[in-house]
Amino acid sequence: MPTVAVYNRDAQKVGEINLSDSIFGVEVNKEVMHQVVVAQLANKRQGTQSAKTRSEVRGGGIKPWRQKGTGRARQGSIRAPQWIHGGVVFAPKSRSYRMSIPKKVRRLAMKSALSSKVNEEEIIVLESLEMTEPKTKEVVRMLEAFEANKTLIVVAEKNENVYRSARNIPNVTVLPVNNLNVYDILKYDKFMVTKDAVAKIEEVYV
Repeated sequence: MPTVAVYNRDAQKVGEINLSDSIFGVEVNKEVMHQVVVAQLANKRQGTQSAKTRSEVRGGGIKPWRQKGTGRARQGSIRAPQWIHGGVVFAPKSRSYRMSIPKKVRRLAMKSALSSKVNEEEIIVLESLEMTEPKTKEVVRMLEAFEANKTLIVVAEKNENVYRSARNIPNVTVLPVNNLNVYDILKYDKFMVTKDAVAKIEEVYV
């Protein structure tokens, strides 16, 4: 059972917490994490690109000149790809890039990502992160105390004050547990999570 320190906002150790072996202590499966990240990024793509082929471009119905005797190369249409205003060769068309990943694979990838942060000592557990009003300076001071630059902050529930305090800080993102995903966990160097969020993660992925 992994045991990690619990800190206050001033980076002072105030206790320890035992993390669930079945979530934070599994064997890291890089292949599964890669598969889920690829699917997640693919599902974000809009797939709205489109261009016209020679059959869709307006005009070009008549042969521009006769086949032989002009000294010029033979042409069948002024809308062929080599002509200005002609159609596009292998034109891209609207399509869906959506990839479906089984639920068990997604859960394994999430557990692997969380376990990798514990193994690499990139997890920071906070005693609490309550804020009565948005204050960016408070979050900046906290990150400086932990010497954390590229950081993902995870809270148990959506917290508007924390979100608004951190939204203008470069390379810092705040997510509630419900929106936690493999890509964001792996993207950031530090995984900063509150004790309440740890309990909720263990409740969801048990």
